[in-house]
Amino acid sequence: MTKPCIICVAITGSLPTKADNPAVPVTIAEQVESTHEAFEAGATIVHAHVRDDEGKPTSDPERFARLKEGIEAHCPGMIIQLSTGGRSGAGRTRGGMLSLRPDMASLSVGSNNFPTRVYENPPDLVDWLASEMLTYGVKPEIEAFDLSHILKAADMAARGQLAGTPYVQFVMGVKNAMPADREVFDYYIRTVERLFGPDAPWCAAGIGPSQIVLNEWAISSGGHARTGLEDNVRLDKQTLAPSNAALVRRAADLCEKYERPVATWREARDLLGLASVAA
Repeated sequence: MTKPCIICVAITGSLPTKADNPAVPVTIAEQVESTHEAFEAGATIVHAHVRDDEGKPTSDPERFARLKEGIEAHCPGMIIQLSTGGRSGAGRTRGGMLSLRPDMASLSVGSNNFPTRVYENPPDLVDWLASEMLTYGVKPEIEAFDLSHILKAADMAARGQLAGTPYVQFVMGVKNAMPADREVFDYYIRTVERLFGPDAPWCAAGIGPSQIVLNEWAISSGGHARTGLEDNVRLDKQTLAPSNAALVRRAADLCEKYERPVATWREARDLLGLASVAA
């Protein structure tokens, strides 16, 4: 395969703390520095959450604005994807940062179980988040925790609620949701190709020990890969990941194994139909 592989780095998330791994970046300054290191290692999308002064997840648009500004200054051309996830806020506060016009934002289009709670994404909120993304020219990344979420994205695209070809990310390994199952993974790929076309881009993310598994499945199957300390804080059972960049380099090594070039930021923007920017 010669198609470049986009590596997305999920730098912080809502759950990992420095008690889990001291390398988890929590402050804006730490997040910018960690993103810059990951960018230099080959990541061309940054999936970003922000934390408050106590290190707790928040959807505060002002903090997102400062993070976006820092990444744009230190990682020119990198695709900035802000999270509208439900652990950081409730209701429409989850989309309060969309007016900042990031390149992308995550969009979960259906509900599912998480380890200790229901991840609620009610239809009216999903519709509102999608409409805000259309208003501000933000490309959604569809976070598919279940097959129904891929089908929902197709329905939304047909209704004009999503612009362009949807970019679907398969999320596997969340406890009580979809495990890392190869037959299901392959069916997800066939479903995306059937609904959106054989050249539709897709991505995969594995949680915890499933991260490296999903990285390899995605890269070897022609998809794109997500890694980072949000999803997994370890290199193996005995070893904490020293940085987000280390996890990016691990994904880049798999690209070399399967003879796929790591996408540059220009290639990533082209593959996802995003506007180019001056570096």
